[in-house]
Amino acid sequence: MLTKLKKTHVGFVMIVVDRDPKSVPICLFLNVSTPKEKIPIRFLHAKESSVSENFQIRSVQEVLGGKDMIQELHRHDFFFVLALEKGSGAHEIDFTPNKVDNHAVFFLRPGQVHQLTLKAKSTGYLIEFKTDFYFPRDKISGQLLRKASHKNYCQLEATQFKKLLSILNSIFQEYKNQQENYQEVIKANLSVFFIELVRNRQNRTSSAKPVNAYAQERLEEFLEFLETTIAEHKEVSYYADKLNLSAYQLNAITKATLGKTSSALIDEHIILEAKRYLLATTDQVSQIAYHLGYEDVSYFIRLFKKHTGHSPEVFRGNFQ
Repeated sequence: MLTKLKKTHVGFVMIVVDRDPKSVPICLFLNVSTPKEKIPIRFLHAKESSVSENFQIRSVQEVLGGKDMIQELHRHDFFFVLALEKGSGAHEIDFTPNKVDNHAVFFLRPGQVHQLTLKAKSTGYLIEFKTDFYFPRDKISGQLLRKASHKNYCQLEATQFKKLLSILNSIFQEYKNQQENYQEVIKANLSVFFIELVRNRQNRTSSAKPVNAYAQERLEEFLEFLETTIAEHKEVSYYADKLNLSAYQLNAITKATLGKTSSALIDEHIILEAKRYLLATTDQVSQIAYHLGYEDVSYFIRLFKKHTGHSPEVFRGNFQ
């Protein structure tokens, strides 16, 4: 009788082989690997009203309660908007540091990883909502939400922020008073807030080369697909088909808007997701590779090193 252990991505297979050549090998699965850890995900919890199942707005003072906020690396299953009239601290989004200052707006999409430190005297509003609440019921609404959430950070002038603050005050009062059709009023005000935010960003970059609106819309849709399906699909042809484009057309769009090929953007998102797991979990490199759809761990390691200059383990060690 001969016994062998063969390692797999989820455990070990014990193969029992009889020396009799006519016998059939017996395979037993042994779950001896450690459970796979996930990036911590925060969910939107229902409170006193039905609307808060999918939407809530709170004053930053209420959230802080007179104390500094220190949030470790995590992600959300909802949109996250932090608008600071007064603010200080640190906010790292997808491993990119951003300055926390007065008149700053942070806009995170579901799935993005961030860690936030906010000082006790900060003021403003925190809005959290699920896609189901502000659901794009038409093409224009969908475009607006994508444009507003495309950039994670926006620094405004005092006069610009004052206009946004008045909209947030209205949303807060509607949420608090809950008069007839208040949810529709909140959604309408959110649309106005998004429009003003996009306008302010465009005004700050008006000197830059104008971007074709159609190309920008397709790009944002492409990036949205990458966030949700990168582990399963890595072919340019797949995303081009989803967007009703040819691979050539998609490549032309990404080059015109970002100066990068579609395949380069796919690789960037793979590396970003790998970084998220390396720094937010204790998963082994082989587990992360498997999660991202790579059965060949050595290929994944080479890809990561090509784009970062470090192996996954060294990258993780540099941040610990």
